[in-house]
Amino acid sequence: MFSKSKINDPAPKSDTPASPAAESAIPAAPAKASDFKSAPKAKPPASVLSSDLHISGNLKTTGDIQVEGTVEGDIRAHLLTVGETATIKGEVIADDVVINGRIVGRVRGLKVRLTSTARVEGDIIHKTIAIESGAHFEGSVQRQEDPLTGGKAAPVAAAAPAAAPVAKGAK
Repeated sequence: MFSKSKINDPAPKSDTPASPAAESAIPAAPAKASDFKSAPKAKPPASVLSSDLHISGNLKTTGDIQVEGTVEGDIRAHLLTVGETATIKGEVIADDVVINGRIVGRVRGLKVRLTSTARVEGDIIHKTIAIESGAHFEGSVQRQEDPLTGGKAAPVAAAAPAAAPVAKGAK
């Protein structure tokens, strides 16, 4: 039913005894960090901007952000959660955007969700969107396959050479 753990048992004895000189001649190699396979790193918790925090400036991360305070600037993140007491004045770009509070500016996201307490004044560019009953939204909605790129136009080819000036008074 129960078995004794073999972790603390001494190593099995071999038929040929090793000489003490042989054991001391080869020191044990210390373990190196590269000898161990590293486990996948746990995802860090979301950065939380508390309700009494006011930020003027842009925020950029590959992680998650939960905003409860006020941000005047653009935000780029993997997952952005806008709390009920939060206000963001600027552009928001994230893979997932959950809006419970107020955003004044453009929202770009693969998945955008406006809850019943959301207040958005600006355009929403998305791949998928969900708007709950009671959400307030003023702006346009546009679906794009890749809304995170910003729809930047390709660079314009070299401009055509200017036409030669026409001399005045020539007949």
